[in-house]
Amino acid sequence: MSLKVIPFKIPKSQKEFVRYQVDEGSHFYDKLHQHPEWQLTLILEGKGQLMVGDYLGRFEPGDIYLLSSNVPHVFRSDEEYFLKTNTIKSVSNTIFLDFEALGKGIWEVEEFLELRQWVNTIKGCYAIKGEIRESLKNRILSFGNKSGLEKVLSALEMIRNLQQSKAMEPLNRLIPIRDYSELEGKRMGHVMAFILAENHRNISLKEVADTANMSKEAFCRFFKDRTGKTYTEFLNELRIHKSCHLLQNTDMSISQIAYQAGFQNLSYFNRAFKKFRNETPKDFRRKIKFQS
Repeated sequence: MSLKVIPFKIPKSQKEFVRYQVDEGSHFYDKLHQHPEWQLTLILEGKGQLMVGDYLGRFEPGDIYLLSSNVPHVFRSDEEYFLKTNTIKSVSNTIFLDFEALGKGIWEVEEFLELRQWVNTIKGCYAIKGEIRESLKNRILSFGNKSGLEKVLSALEMIRNLQQSKAMEPLNRLIPIRDYSELEGKRMGHVMAFILAENHRNISLKEVADTANMSKEAFCRFFKDRTGKTYTEFLNELRIHKSCHLLQNTDMSISQIAYQAGFQNLSYFNRAFKKFRNETPKDFRRKIKFQS
């Protein structure tokens, strides 16, 4: 696994406003990255962890996310998608929007004033909920058949629908006031790649600070400033998301799941789980079985 943050380059010309992309493979691109284009992504197949800014959560088929410009993110597929024996797929359809390609002049046009104000307001990542999600899904699925002006108008219509709806659920609590510098990006890339690869075992603070080439004290400030969470809070949250996936999809015992998720102590796992989810692992599993 490469340990470098990628300032990702979308394969498009500088004068192209909208680009449609289908990603299909055993797993999604697994590096923390960012790009100046906005991103509207529909998950069709595959499950895993979405890490975007200070947010950490699960993604699954049917989910739709809108990401504004230069938000560090990664759709990290679950471990089973990386196995050589894997027969399941990860598929997503994405529309990339480059508002800079429209040029500065268009924002002076009166009819675009409302759109400009909205674009300047939207920061971070949003999950699309409610009734609009199904219609938006159908629009994204048919977007590959469009070209030229029809493609541009369809993209603007989707943006207009999102602008008018109340279906956008903000996922980020901490919105950075500036983009990562190259050095900060590389450091976060080292840290996140290391945590994602090694969270199944006990990781000391010194060990993760060393990956960023920082002292423990400096690393704690650096990490909290950019995620809004302490390293321990973030690591526990990552492990609890993993344990929820195991509780829901396996018959492993709770103690087995605790150790599989990276907790070294069952009682600590139970306390951390209840603090994060306001319920015990046993209650969570019982609720999931009842719902299904």
